[in-house]
Amino acid sequence: MDWQLLGISFVTVFLAELGDKSQLAAIALSSDCRKSTKAIFLGSVTALILASLIGVVLGEGTAQLLPTKWTKIIAAIGFAILAVRLLWFRNDEEETIQ
Repeated sequence: MDWQLLGISFVTVFLAELGDKSQLAAIALSSDCRKSTKAIFLGSVTALILASLIGVVLGEGTAQLLPTKWTKIIAAIGFAILAVRLLWFRNDEEETIQ
């Protein structure tokens, strides 16, 4: 096993998930249901594992079809589109409220 790659993956995903919507959702669920925090923890962990598995499988599949440079470019364009749409919908939502 490549321990350096394992460490880089852990730190990258851990830092990316801090303050992310999934963490905020877990905080919101935990604050509502104090009795079943173990269930919320197990559900959140399972969901993150499954989402990561899907990402790794898709990444491996795209690596078979595209060079890494093109995969990074497509991911960057995808993030940019999501950012623009997020900002765009926010403006539309504010206009409809007013």
